[in-house]
Amino acid sequence: MTPRIGLVSFWKNYDRKTNLRAVKLADALGYDSYWGAEAWGYDTTTLLAEMAVHTKRIKLCTGIMNVYSRSPALIAMQAATLQEISNGRFMLGIGTSGKNVIEGLHGVPFSKPLTQTKRVIQTVRTLHSGERLDPEALGNPLLRPFKLETTNPVDPQVPIYVAALKEKSIQNIGAMADGWMPIFWPHDKFHIGREWIAEGAAKAGRSPSEIVTAPFTTVIPLPGKQATKQAAEIIAFYIGGMGDYYKQLLTGFGYGAECEEIAARYQDPAHRHEAWKAVSPDLINALTIAGDPLYCRRELRRRMENGMDYPLINLPPGRPWHEVAAFIVALAPNRWF
Repeated sequence: MTPRIGLVSFWKNYDRKTNLRAVKLADALGYDSYWGAEAWGYDTTTLLAEMAVHTKRIKLCTGIMNVYSRSPALIAMQAATLQEISNGRFMLGIGTSGKNVIEGLHGVPFSKPLTQTKRVIQTVRTLHSGERLDPEALGNPLLRPFKLETTNPVDPQVPIYVAALKEKSIQNIGAMADGWMPIFWPHDKFHIGREWIAEGAAKAGRSPSEIVTAPFTTVIPLPGKQATKQAAEIIAFYIGGMGDYYKQLLTGFGYGAECEEIAARYQDPAHRHEAWKAVSPDLINALTIAGDPLYCRRELRRRMENGMDYPLINLPPGRPWHEVAAFIVALAPNRWF
């Protein structure tokens, strides 16, 4: 059976035509899904709508859509629209993003992220089931008993995946969602997140086997030391340049001293260029798959046999089409698995 593998676009330096070619190639080569990132670039829902009319089989997903900048009802409406345009191939990937983006770009208070995530999931499920909004159940007295008026029925079970790093948020995935999307979470520590999912699922009367582990996965299929150097540079950027989220996460997994050194170098303009040198081979292996293409395929397969249910592989950002196409072909599920 062909394994489920997704591809993830990067929001920065996004080239619409290149990504459209990429999703068509991925559709032909057996990839299960294509996830559109957003941040402060293009609107991902519009891009996915364009992709839907140019593809036949591949699932099309938001990866991720933040839960603040659109109202929960608008997220439900956009999900319903994409589900119809794609003939049932849409999946909703959501997350909280961070305070800098939510407040600095959207001008919305970054408050109670877990509560907001719950409201989005509840609202989507309610409206997609043909039911009316319940102000009391949703904790918003401004709401009125609206229901979604679409010509065609909406699938009430549009898959909802959540990007989360903290214990309570991951427990909530077990209670309410269909998939967990960890980011920069060591692959040998997935069992910790799965335990939290199981706790949340048990409280909701669900089986934890219903929830898929779908990690954003960095794969660098290059020969020699090119792959590990590029992997180290990516890790240094996330630890040193993306706030404290990943630093705190990795410190909890025993990489505290290493993270401090990486961050100190990265945040010093005079030494930022060598921050990657502080990234150990152990951390590279924990967070990425880097090596020649054959090694990458074998290691990806091994990890999928050991708790990585549904890897979402990051496409190389800002690269010319021939390199993007070579990457997609090198890891194509129906060729190598």
